[in-house]
Amino acid sequence: MKHTQASLSFHKKLQGKLEIRSTVSLKTKKNLTLAYTPGVGKAVEAIVNDPQKVNDLTIKQNCIAVITDGSSVLGYGNVGPEAALPVMEGKCAIFKEFAGINAFPICLKTQKVDEIISIVKNIAPVFGGINLEDISAPRCFEIEKRLQNIGIPVMHDDQHATAIVVLAGLINATKVVGKNLRSCKVVIVGAGAAGTAILKLLNYVKIKNIIILDSEGIISKSRQNLPDYKRELLTISDPNNIKGELEHAAKGADILIGVSKKNLFTKSIIQSLNKNPIVFALANPDPEVLPSNAKKWGVKVIATGRSDYPNQINNALVFPGFFKGLLESGKTKITNGMKVQAAKAFASLIKKPSVDKFIPSIFDRRVVSTIAKQFI
Repeated sequence: MKHTQASLSFHKKLQGKLEIRSTVSLKTKKNLTLAYTPGVGKAVEAIVNDPQKVNDLTIKQNCIAVITDGSSVLGYGNVGPEAALPVMEGKCAIFKEFAGINAFPICLKTQKVDEIISIVKNIAPVFGGINLEDISAPRCFEIEKRLQNIGIPVMHDDQHATAIVVLAGLINATKVVGKNLRSCKVVIVGAGAAGTAILKLLNYVKIKNIIILDSEGIISKSRQNLPDYKRELLTISDPNNIKGELEHAAKGADILIGVSKKNLFTKSIIQSLNKNPIVFALANPDPEVLPSNAKKWGVKVIATGRSDYPNQINNALVFPGFFKGLLESGKTKITNGMKVQAAKAFASLIKKPSVDKFIPSIFDRRVVSTIAKQFI
C-alpha cells in the first residue's frame, strides 16, 4: 500500500516523467536565424546532398524510439497503449539518465503485426535505433525479425537485454556456488519473449541441459499442437525428453529461472533442486518467490527483477549501454556474439562475486561505458 500511494502521488505530481527541451537558447535573433529560417535551410540542403549527414546535423544520431503496443506490460499483460505509457516513459528516463541518450515513448493503438512494422519503418528516419518493448509473443519475434533491414538497429529488449543480464548473472552466480555453468541443469519457467531469448542465448554458450516450460508444463516432444515458435525450441531444450509439470523439471536442477508469475516457486519446488541452487525469480512486479523464503528453503543465490531487493536482474541494467554502443559504433545489426560480449563485460565488473553481491547495480556508473565500449 505504501508503494502504491507513493507511486501514484509521484506520477500525478510530475504529470509525465519526460519533457522536451531545446538544446539551444532562442532568446537572440542570431540563434533563431541559425536554428530556424533561413539558417536551417543549409542543413536541409546538406542532407539532400548527402543523406548520411542527418546523423551529424540532427537529433537522430542519439535518439531511440521506445515502441510498444501495450500487449505484454510488466506483469499486467495486455493492458493497451495508454496503460503502457508510464512504463515507456520510465524506459526513456533511464536511457537519458544513465546513458545520455534521448528517447521517446511511442505507444501504438494497434496490435496488428503488419501495421506495427509499417509504422516503425515509416518513423525510422527520426531515430538512431528502435527499442521494441512489452510486445507479446509470438508476434514480437516476427516484428523484430522483419525490421532488421531498416538501416538502424532494432532490438526487443524484453528478449535480448533480459537474456544478456541473465547470462551475466549466471556467470558470476556459478562462481559463488563453485559450479561449471556449462555443466549445470537449467530450468526456465516462462516461454514468452524473455524465456525464449534466455534459452537461445544459454544454448549459444554451450549449455546443453536446459528445460523450458510454459503454462501447460514442459515443452516436450510429447506435447501436441505446439505453435511453431515453441516447436522450434525442442531442438535446443529438454535433451532427455522429460514430460510433465514444474515439479518434474525442477528435480535436481542447479539453476531455476522464472520469467512467469508470482509465487510459482513453492517450498517443495525449491527443495527439490540440487544442492546450493541458484534461483532467478524475475517476474515483475512480484517475483516467483520472495528472497526471504528462497533463502529459508535452501537457495544459495537468489535474484529478482526488482530494484528494492539486492542483486536485481533486469533489462534496465543492459539496454542503456547496449544501445549507446550501437549508436556510437554505427552498427545496424545485433548478433549473439555481441550479446555474449556484453554479458561477459558486465559480469567482469564484480571482481569477487558473493551471495550478497554478484551483479552490479544500475547505479554503478561503470555499467553503461563498460557495455558500450564492447562495440566501439
